[in-house]
Amino acid sequence: MTHVRIPGTSHTSRTARRARGALIVALAAGSLAPLLTVATAQPAAATTAPVSCTSAKAGLADKLAKDIDAALRGRSATTAVSLHDRTTQTVCTLRGDKKYDSASVVKVTVLATLLWDAKNQGRLLTERESQLATKMITASDNASTSALWKQLGMTKIKRFLATAGMTQTVPGKDGYWGLTQITARDEQKLMDLLTARNAVLSDKSRAYALKLMNKVISSQRWGTPAGAPSTAKIHVKNGWLSRATHGWRVHSVGAFTGGGHDYTITVLTHDSRTMNDGVATIQAVSRAIHKDLAPRASTVERYVPTGTPREVLPALPPS
Repeated sequence: MTHVRIPGTSHTSRTARRARGALIVALAAGSLAPLLTVATAQPAAATTAPVSCTSAKAGLADKLAKDIDAALRGRSATTAVSLHDRTTQTVCTLRGDKKYDSASVVKVTVLATLLWDAKNQGRLLTERESQLATKMITASDNASTSALWKQLGMTKIKRFLATAGMTQTVPGKDGYWGLTQITARDEQKLMDLLTARNAVLSDKSRAYALKLMNKVISSQRWGTPAGAPSTAKIHVKNGWLSRATHGWRVHSVGAFTGGGHDYTITVLTHDSRTMNDGVATIQAVSRAIHKDLAPRASTVERYVPTGTPREVLPALPPS
């Protein structure tokens, strides 16, 4: 198995390089104050943390780490990434433990909690629960999510998180599920539960969840599916949220199965200036990953990411 850590590279704008050169001159001349304003006036890209990858396939870890780093270079978003490919025993992590406001990606956790609770009670979902779950995942319906969040209650949600080993996830208070604190590491644990046999979720529950994630409406087919091989079956859930601090939160979790594929991708972002900036960051990372994992796959996409991303904002407390 190979292991590689590739430090991120910060690229300085031409203006910033000129300012830095002028700063040196100013220091020699004893005139520092005016130039400090010039040097800090340009908005800087987010500092890129090291991407850590391991793989049983020779050369793949190094390539993925370099390509993920390149995809993030110069972007403003503070990005967390988690990749798990069972076929090549590959894992990549970037800022795995950093916390983000969940926005609508928490809806997968709500669904998993509902299915886990029904399993514990030895019952199937009711017709009402099925309707709410379908609207929550396929159309990212907020009212359906709030209804299931209230039905499950904080005790069951926390018990599911503990059972799933999602110890870094903190449910949002006072019904604000969109402010649940999540990490890429915990989201990866959840995606692993959905894509492999385990004692937490039944096979039927996993199949049900993936079926809903495969049927999201066209305006929400963005994010991790970008660049996916045409031979893979795609399952996705996205979310976005704008707040006064950290700008836009834009997230995407995806599972890619069938046709020889068996991998999951989580990309979480904040500090984007616009929603589209966040989407572009996620899709750049995702395209790099898909290309490296399936370099000879067809580029014809059956599940094409939308050019007009759209989801409804979850409710937020008054500012």
